[in-house]
Amino acid sequence: MDSFQFGRRVNYWRTRRRMSRQEFAYLMGKSLRWVEELEGGRRQADPQLSVMRLAALRLGITLERLIADVIDTECVEESEIDAVRRALHRHDVITGACDESSAEPPPVEQLRRSLTYARTGFQAGHFAQLGSAIPTLLVDATRAAQHHRGDDQLTAFELLSLTLELTEAAAIKWGDTEMALIAGHRAVAAAERSENPVIMASAARHLGDAMTNHGQAAAAAEFVLASAHRLQAELLRSGPDGFSVLGMLYLKAAMAVAAAAEADDDNPAAHARRVPGFLDEADEYADRLGADGNRLWTSFGPTNVSLYRVATHVQLSEGADAVAVAAGIPTEAFNNLPKERRAHLLADRALGEMQAGQRGKAVDTLLAAEELAPEEVQCRPRTKTTVENLRLLGAGSAEGRLRSLADRCGLPR
Repeated sequence: MDSFQFGRRVNYWRTRRRMSRQEFAYLMGKSLRWVEELEGGRRQADPQLSVMRLAALRLGITLERLIADVIDTECVEESEIDAVRRALHRHDVITGACDESSAEPPPVEQLRRSLTYARTGFQAGHFAQLGSAIPTLLVDATRAAQHHRGDDQLTAFELLSLTLELTEAAAIKWGDTEMALIAGHRAVAAAERSENPVIMASAARHLGDAMTNHGQAAAAAEFVLASAHRLQAELLRSGPDGFSVLGMLYLKAAMAVAAAAEADDDNPAAHARRVPGFLDEADEYADRLGADGNRLWTSFGPTNVSLYRVATHVQLSEGADAVAVAAGIPTEAFNNLPKERRAHLLADRALGEMQAGQRGKAVDTLLAAEELAPEEVQCRPRTKTTVENLRLLGAGSAEGRLRSLADRCGLPR
């Protein structure tokens, strides 16, 4: 087992035990920085057996369970989602007005490491652990933005905006679009305080995503397009980071108008006609970037544009077209994407296969997604709806596999 995998195991069980990093550091006889590096996979190439045994002892599990290849999938608990809501509703988090009794925030670089770790976990498909990580990040980032001055304060506002983006993204996975909308609005406000156009564009694409998922798709499209037009010149001067977030704004615009088409009973075609142009615009920025990347956790590049082509086809109920685009994505490019992106694509492809009447294939595609990122299938309401619809429609020879999947998703028989 390499250090990254072991670090993930430790973080999973520490979080499950409701143990802070500082408490675990004390139990291990190590520093907080040591635990951060351990969980981030930066201690050594292969963890020492003595360290693994002591970690298992302190976490109250057997060594075999700590290093097992498969971790039991647990969805985020409602109490943890409530904890995130409470953090968003705290007076100091809303106003930024920390009183003199507030604890001094961590240095911005320590805050950046914590955020990077949480964001990396999200892209690995580990959404449940964010329920306990986000409240602390929100409070620490808010205090940092209030406490620091000069360049450190601007950096703190960047990190606060990025933390609120993560909150928005997690809330979408949990199916809480109202929370996503609140976090998205706050991310945009914090980004403006950072004075960084790349952060502003990044926050705008997250708010656009939240608005679309909350049933405000037409407004979302206009918002992200206004952001793209306002920030375009500065983003083009910002190099790869700028190309990435600018391209993502057009991808979010494409998804928004596709959703608007689905919601408009009077003239859906008017919205649908705009989709290809926005996707082509994003493709131009992907070409400028030259390759797939993951700047600011965008996963932006030619392959992610293809993922959005699949997603918009599915949104427009064009299942056969979605399946055709997904089939054309090169295997190597697919494998180089973060697990969350790969599982998301497979979930979209499965929905496209269901729309195209290929229900047995849809089940197998969902099983492949589950193998990559179990929480994307077993815990996400959107994907569970696909599983339930497949069960109602029937899946032919895949019925047995579908029943087992539905059981793992916790769906009633």
